[in-house]
Amino acid sequence: VQLVESGGGLVQAGESLRLSCAASGRTFSNYHMGWFRQSPGKEREFVAAISRGGGSTKYRDSVEGRFTITRDNAKNTVYLQMNSLEPEDTAVYYCAQGVLSNPYLRTDEKWFAYWGQGTKVTVSS
Repeated sequence: VQLVESGGGLVQAGESLRLSCAASGRTFSNYHMGWFRQSPGKEREFVAAISRGGGSTKYRDSVEGRFTITRDNAKNTVYLQMNSLEPEDTAVYYCAQGVLSNPYLRTDEKWFAYWGQGTKVTVSS
């Protein structure tokens, strides 16, 4: 399994970025997908998750209404559209693929089996 994130960068507060994660190695549509992030000195935290078919999503409270997770199963890719970015969103963002045996959309990282290498997002004030 390989997950490759892209789209990170340096932006000013209020601007937008779209992260992409291209997956290979397993049948993409069989797995829930998620985005997590880790800021310096902090533990990795859940950001957003999307169900296999894309019909259900979950977000952490601080990004609800600003971030949107989507997926394109034909392209084996999951996206994270990030609008109205804030300095507090600065982190390395990781794409993760869920555990096959889990039918529910969960936010705990223990339910995600494979991880990308991360893409850095820096938001300046």
